Amino acid sequence: MSMGGHDLTVSTAENYRAFAREARGRSPGYERLATEAAADASLLAFLDSLPRARQQPNLLFAAACYLLGEPADVAALRALVADRDTELRAVMLARRTQTNEAARCATLLPLLAMLPQPLALLEVGASAGLTLLPDRYSYDYAGYRVTGGDAGAPVIACDPHGPVPLPRRVPEVAWRAGLDLNPLDVTSDDDMRWLECLVWPGEADRRERLRLAVETARRDPPPVYQGDLLTDVPALARQAPRGATLVIFHSAVLAYVARAGREEFGRIVRSLDATWISNEAAGVVAGAPPAAAARQDGYFVLRRDGGAPVALTDGHGTWLQWLSAEP
Repeated sequence: MSMGGHDLTVSTAENYRAFAREARGRSPGYERLATEAAADASLLAFLDSLPRARQQPNLLFAAACYLLGEPADVAALRALVADRDTELRAVMLARRTQTNEAARCATLLPLLAMLPQPLALLEVGASAGLTLLPDRYSYDYAGYRVTGGDAGAPVIACDPHGPVPLPRRVPEVAWRAGLDLNPLDVTSDDDMRWLECLVWPGEADRRERLRLAVETARRDPPPVYQGDLLTDVPALARQAPRGATLVIFHSAVLAYVARAGREEFGRIVRSLDATWISNEAAGVVAGAPPAAAARQDGYFVLRRDGGAPVALTDGHGTWLQWLSAEP
């Protein structure tokens, strides 16, 4: 499991060392903090007192930032555990790693544009709904520009590799809705502060993109409903208008679902008249990744309808490596 996830098969310390490797070259502050946390007995003892699913590096570091008002160093983390452990524990139990990275739309866009238009978008694990707006953002694929429908929306840069079928225009979206166990309210300053705390230090571009994406969503907020992907997808899917291509999609979501639940979700989606697009870490959706997966750590695998990989993607949307001319 990557992108701040938590592998239940290894120790807490190894999970933090793995996170440090992911942060290398992207966030020196988090690389250092994760490395130091992995060797700190007091921090590991605190983490091991939490449920396994609540021990993720992203969750700890974001919770510390939320309480402190700025990213923590290891000394600040130790002080929080020593002096404010009840507060820290409460935030980590109440909040989730709901990183809502709008740039992931750049890795989904070519596949969305291939489908019969218009689209009805249903995102599971939608957080605040920022990735439900692929038609509003504009895109820059190494100089190839695609203009979105909102002039004030961010321009998302993505480095394409391979035969990426770059679209001429953004998709037409007739309907959109999200589903999340704990939806974030894009109009809530507190919820949006939590999203900002999930941005890694040193990534000013992500912070600015988040701010612009939130402003874009607030102009016409997409509906995000509270619900479980294993029970509530069919009812929400029935709300999609006839005549639109229903697309059920998710990014960095199924890694937090037990394997049996992932398989059940796949059966549910396949039972619906929908296109299923998954953008998940390697191994989360059944099927071996291709040899090209050795490109770098932290990659996601883009699949359509649970089939062979269509592309490898960066978990934060900065690059896209297409694997074939046809999905």
